[in-house]
Amino acid sequence: MANDVTFVGLADTRGTRMVKIAPRGILRRHPEAVPTPKPPWIRATLPSGPVYNELKRIVTELRLHTVCQEALCPNLGECWGHGTMTIMLLGRVCTRACRFCAVATGNPRGWLDPEEPERVATAVEFLARHHGLRYVVLTSVDRDDLPDGGASHFAETVRRIKARVPEVKVETLTPDFRGDLHAVEIVLEADVDVFANNLETVRRLTPRVRDPRAGYDQTLGVLAHAKRFRPDVLTKSSVMLGLGETEAEIRQAMRDLRAVGVDILTLGQYLRPTTSHLPVVRYVTPEEFARYREWGYEEGFLEVFSGPLVRSSYRAERVFAEAQRGKPA
Repeated sequence: MANDVTFVGLADTRGTRMVKIAPRGILRRHPEAVPTPKPPWIRATLPSGPVYNELKRIVTELRLHTVCQEALCPNLGECWGHGTMTIMLLGRVCTRACRFCAVATGNPRGWLDPEEPERVATAVEFLARHHGLRYVVLTSVDRDDLPDGGASHFAETVRRIKARVPEVKVETLTPDFRGDLHAVEIVLEADVDVFANNLETVRRLTPRVRDPRAGYDQTLGVLAHAKRFRPDVLTKSSVMLGLGETEAEIRQAMRDLRAVGVDILTLGQYLRPTTSHLPVVRYVTPEEFARYREWGYEEGFLEVFSGPLVRSSYRAERVFAEAQRGKPA
């Protein structure tokens, strides 16, 4: 089976250790609940062209892990073409096993690459100077094996980027740090432009969709504290649709996010990455996504990106610019 457990070696300053992982996350298979092929509006442009090919080569040479590639994102070509890139920190192995996510699951046992912040900053500077990179999203796997969940690593990477290319905007799409609010403060003190943490789904479906160590209220608590601690920083969250939620639950999730001061919302279609992951319950139509976008504005979000192929970091530079225009003076 393609998802069989395997072992990988992780090396850092303390030596090399063997870690057991599930390469695409969880192993349990689920029957498909919706007909295939996918509806015609679920179509992404295949990444191609000289700019994409050059960026792909550079990303490989600079040893960057992009979530665009790791999570099989359908918008990779479009975002890279508009000067936005999402970089995954803290390795490729996540300590959690959310049932929608294609990232490898295991226990890195404290592994950390101390050179990563400077390497990422160097890469971002090169891409900004030579390829027009204007906006970078820093995200990571969950690292429950680290004392601060990786918050200090996030912060150091932000500081290194800002020191080299202060004009590049930096968004951090962080784990929930197990609800550790001091860890949230560590990231925010590094002068980020946007702080994001994803709600992922509605309250009722959270236990089924997310790892037991995550939680609906835990995410809301992280976002609430981020806004209290740095009210000048835009906050952002994302919800996947098509997992069985009702429209009333979608609206309530919007209200819950606005109640804790979230400024930016993205809504997208859940797409099953492998047969080991949760099945799609329904495909939300473009017309429904357009209606949900209007709901978001009615609830008071500064910016709402809503569409079948929208992901949490989709066209993040444009979302940031639109939200900035909507901020009170």
